[in-house]
Amino acid sequence: MSEATQIVAIDGPAGAGKSTVARRVAEQLGFAFLDTGAMYRAATWRALRHAVDLDDPQALAASTEAMDLAMEETPDGQRVLVDGEDVTQAIRTPETTRLIFKLDQNSAVRRTLVELQRRFGERQPTVAEGRDIGTVVFPRAKCKIFLDASLECRTRRRAEQLMRAGLPVDLEKLRDEIHERDEKSRNRTDSPLRPAEDAVPVDSSGMTVDEVVAELARLARERL
Repeated sequence: MSEATQIVAIDGPAGAGKSTVARRVAEQLGFAFLDTGAMYRAATWRALRHAVDLDDPQALAASTEAMDLAMEETPDGQRVLVDGEDVTQAIRTPETTRLIFKLDQNSAVRRTLVELQRRFGERQPTVAEGRDIGTVVFPRAKCKIFLDASLECRTRRRAEQLMRAGLPVDLEKLRDEIHERDEKSRNRTDSPLRPAEDAVPVDSSGMTVDEVVAELARLARERL
């Protein structure tokens, strides 16, 4: 990665509000926005669409390698297209969310997607969010942030997101799923979820979205 490339790397667990906040920070800075979580969701959706055996690492890697992925910013938000099909809403279903770990624990899948992420960041100043952005994807990023929130807060936020999409919500089940995903992310062998040594921790539990955006934009300007 070029030393001159400006990257704001935002990592954190599921439901910490990374996508919402990162998109708005990118808008404030005039940077591109990279939602790496959407990439893993897209790869998961494609595997399900093609009835790929999710317990077959090689098959998952091949499916991801063959995926034609496009992510486009529009006035109404980001659109995600897989093999020419708009899957922006389809990749956010509970089923896809529940099965993402099958891909994000696959080293070959990760290599393919990390390479795509690096190419994106090399092209323009970027705000990137995910779980290994500051530790693996852009380790030389000048601004690294680890965005976190309590499990209860993250469960509530995700529930509100699902309800806005018209999807049914079982709060207890959702809490357990987020906790399980946390554990899998933190304990996976390849690129576990953890703060980079030079990341600034930000706990958003008691903050509004506007407050988090303002704080992260301030940190970005300060470090870049």
